[in-house]
Amino acid sequence: GDPDEARDISQDIFVRVYRRLDSCRDDDRFLAWLIRLSRNACLDHLRRRKARPPARDIPAEEAIGLTDSSPRPDQIMESESKRMLVHKALQSLSSINREIIMLKDMQGMALEDISEMLEIPLGTAKSRSSRARIELARAVIDLGGGSRMEATI
Repeated sequence: GDPDEARDISQDIFVRVYRRLDSCRDDDRFLAWLIRLSRNACLDHLRRRKARPPARDIPAEEAIGLTDSSPRPDQIMESESKRMLVHKALQSLSSINREIIMLKDMQGMALEDISEMLEIPLGTAKSRSSRARIELARAVIDLGGGSRMEATI
């Protein structure tokens, strides 16, 4: 039923004929030998196809959702590199600025909760948060990550 498949089987049969031509000793029986060899090749192919159905081509319209959504290795490496750079920059911050960054930006706490926790006025918490971010940005730039991190910070 499939012209491409038929061509593949025909090619396989001709290769088998070429390799086994010396096994056909009687010239008068050549046609019967060729038919038997061809029939066996076709039966072998049908058995293989039944055991392992051929993969079906997927129409382009259905292939849209098949992309791998996991990050590529280069994206993983870049993300890890940025994470390590920020971690190194955090270590260089003053303890109060590091604490503000950790609470607000990494733990996601609200400034109101931070001011209450640290027992400082809300305005002070806001200004410290702003200064801490500026200090972190400078530390990242000093560590050589300025161009890589501009979009992130």
